[in-house]
Amino acid sequence: MEPEIGEALGASYRFVDRIGSGAAGEVWRVRDVRDETLRAAKVLRREHAQDADLVERFIRERTVLTRLRDPHVVAVRDLVVEGERLAIVMDLVEGGSLRQALDERGTLPPAEAVALTAAVLDALAAAHAVGTVHRDIKPDNVLLDRDAREGDDPGAAVRVVDFGIARVLDERRRSTTAVIGTPEYMSPELVTLGEAGPPSDVYATGILLYELLSGRTPFAGPGTDFTVAYRHVSAEVPRLDVPDDLWRVLARLLAKAPAERPSATEAAASLRRLRASIAELAALTPVAAPEGFVEAERPATVLRGVAPTAPEPVAVSSDEPAPELGAATQATVLRPMPRREAPQPVEAEPEAKTSLWTRMPRGRALWIAGAAVVAVAAVAAFFVFRPPAGEAAPAAAGPVVTSSQQDRALPTGLSVSRSVSYDPEKKLATVTIEYGAQNAPLGGPFLEVLPGAAESDACPAVTWSDATVDRNQASVTGISVPCGWSVDGLTVPTQDSVTVTAQVSIALNGQEAVDAWLKAAAAATTKAISDSEVSGAAYPVQRLRSVQVTTPSRTVGGTALPVTLLPVWPSGPDPVNPLFTSPSVGEPSAMLDAVAGGTSGVRFSDGCAGALTVSSDGLVVTALSVAPDCTVRARVGNFTDLVSPPFGITTR
Repeated sequence: MEPEIGEALGASYRFVDRIGSGAAGEVWRVRDVRDETLRAAKVLRREHAQDADLVERFIRERTVLTRLRDPHVVAVRDLVVEGERLAIVMDLVEGGSLRQALDERGTLPPAEAVALTAAVLDALAAAHAVGTVHRDIKPDNVLLDRDAREGDDPGAAVRVVDFGIARVLDERRRSTTAVIGTPEYMSPELVTLGEAGPPSDVYATGILLYELLSGRTPFAGPGTDFTVAYRHVSAEVPRLDVPDDLWRVLARLLAKAPAERPSATEAAASLRRLRASIAELAALTPVAAPEGFVEAERPATVLRGVAPTAPEPVAVSSDEPAPELGAATQATVLRPMPRREAPQPVEAEPEAKTSLWTRMPRGRALWIAGAAVVAVAAVAAFFVFRPPAGEAAPAAAGPVVTSSQQDRALPTGLSVSRSVSYDPEKKLATVTIEYGAQNAPLGGPFLEVLPGAAESDACPAVTWSDATVDRNQASVTGISVPCGWSVDGLTVPTQDSVTVTAQVSIALNGQEAVDAWLKAAAAATTKAISDSEVSGAAYPVQRLRSVQVTTPSRTVGGTALPVTLLPVWPSGPDPVNPLFTSPSVGEPSAMLDAVAGGTSGVRFSDGCAGALTVSSDGLVVTALSVAPDCTVRARVGNFTDLVSPPFGITTR
């Protein structure tokens, strides 16, 4: 049954008028009968309401969805389950979408496109920090709030919508082998494996930026949805006539392998650093589709040996099906994917006595192999090129080996990415560590573990640059971890990043060893900062999990309310070493400086319907009138929507 104007939606809302529709359902303007506020409600299609498992997830995910808060995210306010009707109630954003802006203007000046894209990445960073992936970033899902445009920053108006749809429908996709996404914005790993994570959102945002600059997506063209999707895996991104610095950032967002893309936080910071240099550039003329697409390069690793090498097994398709796509559009696809029979391995030709095996790196091979499953249902794990019989393999030293990894963003808003370039001739690993911040500046020290090549090996010699670095001292920090370093002297600005470099003398044998070593370094660092047996306040930016707001259970009207902000470590709340007390005396603690940039990162607000007042600097709360059940709200750096336990206000 379709909604009707004036009809009730649950107990709190009434339908006002229909705004639009999409693949998942219709969007209506609704009125909250409790305070007459206008909101938007996405009413999901009836087939979703008839899925008992989806309804259960819908209810279970309510808290997660309604607590996702960021200035650039359309806030979900409520989820309504009523008979065969499911609806997501969210803030109403008046001003149209980025898709409408593109339709009207064709292309945007680079400075404006970069500002808008950086704001989208800010929204994604906030979502990724709490484990939520959007899966369907595109201009249609980026709204522009006409009431929030600020000066010369177009990004202030950005509001990303439909995180709720992605979260609720994702598990349904997994259980029915359906694909959710828009072919022109699908990442290679979503096309080939049906899997999406934070790097997939970053990739889709890169496509969005490309479209804002050029008026078209890079792989749009003739053919079916499959044809478009396949190009994400196999084709090079057509170059745009933009400055090299901008193109390099865009190319990183559109890297084929997820590990080669920056995090959302890092990408936003990289784009913002470009704004001054591109401020005066005019918008491009809309770019026509290329006559053809260039096949993606396949960088090779050469494996040498004197003995004949047995043919490697040909990979077969996994149990995870590849998406079956139909006619090309820009609509979101929600479609079942039929399973295909795995192809039989192809018998390899005999090798010559002296052979040169050239194959693609594992990451790139994965995407190409996956695409082949989709395209022709015949896969090959490696591409083998043999020289003429009797030709000797060159004896030059092996090439430099690179690898990278990305940590999940921490509650404080810290993101950490690590990349390594290994020179096998010098036995030297150059490690670059990039620290990013979300909604507040962050400061060191940061813990980094750089272990030996094997667990039994001694710690390697390390030379650091761009920071003040000392060995981690367990007697000082309380953290006992081999090969640990304390990286200090850094301040990471809000929505920006900084890097440090380490030269590590270590013997690593090939790509797999380099990958494994970098992964082990990241894992050892994460394990050390997550140890629930450790007490104390060392490395607060990495170890702080939450902030607890405490007040007396009762206070007297007309007096300042004592408020204490307690750090919550992996071991639990720490009442001995508070982050901040209000009213405050003296300088802010080093912890508060590190996680919030000092008192400028702290703000209290009234949670008592006017019974509390807050000073102009946001740091002192005063009880005004009698109230039996009050709360005080707080923001500390990246921690938002903090709320105290209830307390009462009485008379003297």
